[in-house]
Amino acid sequence: MNHKKGQKFAGNMSRRVFYLSLQACINALLIGVVAKGLVMLISLITNLSFYGRFSFAEEGPAGNTLGWLVILVPIVGSLLVGVMARFGSKAIRGHGIPEAMENIILNESKIPPVITLLKPLSAAISIGTGGPFGAEGPIIATGGAIGSFTGQVIHISSAERKVLLAAGACAGMAAIFGSPLAAILLAIELLLFEFSPRSVIPVAMGCIAGAGMHILLFESHPVFAMPDIPAVSDIALVTYVLMGAVVGVVAAYVSKSVYFVEDMFEKLPIHWMWWPALGAVVVGVVGYYAPHTMGVGYDNIKTLLTGNVPLALVISLCVLKYISWVISLGSGTSGGTLAPLFTIGGALGALIGMLVQKIFPGSDINIATSALIGMAAMFAGASRALLTAIVFSLETTGQPHGLLPLIGACTAAYFVSFFLMKGSIMTEKIRRRGVAAPDEYTPDIMQLINVSTVIVKPILTLRDNMTLLQAQQFLQEHSAAYYYQYLPVTDEAGSFKGYLNRAKLSAGGDIALAQELESSAPYVYASDDINLVTELFDSYAPDVLAVLDADRKMTGMVTADAVLRAYGERRKADARYHSAFYGNTRLLRLMARGKRLIVR
Repeated sequence: MNHKKGQKFAGNMSRRVFYLSLQACINALLIGVVAKGLVMLISLITNLSFYGRFSFAEEGPAGNTLGWLVILVPIVGSLLVGVMARFGSKAIRGHGIPEAMENIILNESKIPPVITLLKPLSAAISIGTGGPFGAEGPIIATGGAIGSFTGQVIHISSAERKVLLAAGACAGMAAIFGSPLAAILLAIELLLFEFSPRSVIPVAMGCIAGAGMHILLFESHPVFAMPDIPAVSDIALVTYVLMGAVVGVVAAYVSKSVYFVEDMFEKLPIHWMWWPALGAVVVGVVGYYAPHTMGVGYDNIKTLLTGNVPLALVISLCVLKYISWVISLGSGTSGGTLAPLFTIGGALGALIGMLVQKIFPGSDINIATSALIGMAAMFAGASRALLTAIVFSLETTGQPHGLLPLIGACTAAYFVSFFLMKGSIMTEKIRRRGVAAPDEYTPDIMQLINVSTVIVKPILTLRDNMTLLQAQQFLQEHSAAYYYQYLPVTDEAGSFKGYLNRAKLSAGGDIALAQELESSAPYVYASDDINLVTELFDSYAPDVLAVLDADRKMTGMVTADAVLRAYGERRKADARYHSAFYGNTRLLRLMARGKRLIVR
């Protein structure tokens, strides 16, 4: 083994990225078909449940004539979902993204294959019988399950399986909404926890293929097409940013309320299998008085974005939709969060816009723009997926004049939510289970440190013309300076020859040292990064690595403790600036932990 391993590793990595990208595209084609099938199944169940007809035509529950019997429909659907969760898989409960995050962090990105069937089926039943959810959450979960399943079948590493899981999940989002760039950003912000070519390229290819399937199977124009919105003035921009801050406050408490409702259900003295049916009672009652709160509700978003919405409908979608959704989701049924958050946020934004127009007649505030930034700011504040919220709103509406107010409002919502809530609607569930999702995406420190900064000097080396006995005597004379298990060996000119394991010195005698060298002789150059060093340490388990120049002359060595020391110093340097802003709480926790260890 020599330094060429690093070059081979880079070449292998490039090929594996290509293979992963190819697999992600193949998965995306299948996921696109599944997405279309899910939408058709939701339509079929909706038609059967509310209209008594066998039809795949897209029809919401709002036009039903069932009267008070409409209350029973979501209850029946939720009972079926509870049975499927109890006897099929408990993992179908919830909206899918937290479960995908948990599998990535704790379970090596392995999702049980049964989820591929049960998640879309349970979601179709839940939404088709009036559940106030969107189809995007279940298809994201299903796409992730498909990606994870293929990753398990083809026997790849957990890191590569994570990429396929994220690519599948976000290909599902792109297939539903036709928003490939937003889907890529969703993967980066909520699933990958990194930004590197080896992960982003396969995800991007999968999302592009998913968006292609959207054009093929659904439509080519923006999903939430809306009238052109005007360019904003300075005063209007400031107003929209303030609107975003208000929506951010609401988003934080909306997220908290979901888990408050979950906690309330946890206290019930009945099995969780029955909770969705109890939540469905509220869905049915609210749906009786406000039919538009039931079902997927994409039409509600389109209506809000027209800017011409009756006040009663706006209040209904803002308040009653929220009540129906938060109780149903908190009960543990199967469904998504994106569409409800967009609906609630869009209605809140439109409501604030109407209020501003009422207080300041003749202002430049546009109701459609207010609804747009309301829906984006709600998602940004609740999910902490800032870039996803901005780009998704642009891709699904096709409104370039919305970019500036979207950036301002979403950033304000994110900022406010960050200080009001520790986690997000996506991470709070797994945080309560003791699973910490990464909250920042920093470069790999190991790639920022060169070998030249951790070379150990001066060094002592053995000569290849020594005998084992001479080597023993040499080490006895310099025992205080050299205590490593693997001893670098050079010739008289200083050219590196390999390593001698100290254990072989016990043989002693006149045995030539050159005959006892290790079969593998990894080395590095001063210009290499520490990542390569750690890979070689991991692959060959030496405790030192020779550092060579271009002529293969040994100029120094790298040790594991030197690498750890450099890593720690770099982290301390970063933490010094971090603590100046946030407070040195991490250091205090480490000191407290150290004291506990000392006491023990």
